Amino acid sequence: MGESVWFILPAYVANATPVVLGGGARINGGKHFMNGRPIFGAGKTIRGFLTGLITGSLAGVLQGFIVGDLCTYPMLGFLLALGALLGDLAGSFIKRRAGIRQGGAAPGLDQLGFLVVALLLALPIMTPSWEMVLVLVLITPPIHFVTNLGGYALGLKSRFY
Repeated sequence: MGESVWFILPAYVANATPVVLGGGARINGGKHFMNGRPIFGAGKTIRGFLTGLITGSLAGVLQGFIVGDLCTYPMLGFLLALGALLGDLAGSFIKRRAGIRQGGAAPGLDQLGFLVVALLLALPIMTPSWEMVLVLVLITPPIHFVTNLGGYALGLKSRFY
């Protein structure tokens, strides 16, 4: 399990950072899709996306220093962070199309959307084993729940899930 968490760490960091450091201008500029619904939720901000990308990438650089590979890990960290953020945006887009309001639950999509896109973007650099992917699919939902609960307890999230 430790190897799986080590691998996905930049994505986890990138996915959590916007809750703490986000805010400001919305990514969609307040615009709406054809059906009048927002393109993304109001919580998807430029600052949140950029700080998530930066912190996730820095996690990859730190991993590179730790293992002595400053070629693979920084690029892997960037791709995992970018994938996590794009996956989260895709989930928000899907939720708005489905009429789910910001903060509303979409089981599976909320917990695994960022993970799937992160893993896909990482493939050109490093392909995780199927066992590692299985571990990540199993541990990410409870980790997501616990971190959301913590964010709620700290007043960073309006809902505990």
